[in-house]
Amino acid sequence: MEEGQDAKLKHDSELQFRIEARRNKLLGHWAAGLMGLEGDAADTYAMDVVKEDIKEPGVEDVLAKIRTDLGAKGVEFNDEMISGKLEECERMAIEQLKEEGYGTA
Repeated sequence: MEEGQDAKLKHDSELQFRIEARRNKLLGHWAAGLMGLEGDAADTYAMDVVKEDIKEPGVEDVLAKIRTDLGAKGVEFNDEMISGKLEECERMAIEQLKEEGYGTA
């Protein structure tokens, strides 16, 4: 029984990591678009957002990076806009992973 619980815990942890990484990539692409980045520049920025979350647990570092970067580019934004997009990106990430065959917990 303990092995089964360990396997489920491992699966749940891996799934949560995938959801967060995908969410952050989607959020990064959204922010890149607001900053006028396209193609490789947008992809690179999105991966930078993913890496930001890996440095430190929690989403605050990701949100801080996006706020700072949008502000530096003179993009008008507010926290509600970013938080709403974060939630939307998380839902999209879950749906995409389901479609790719990764079950949800």
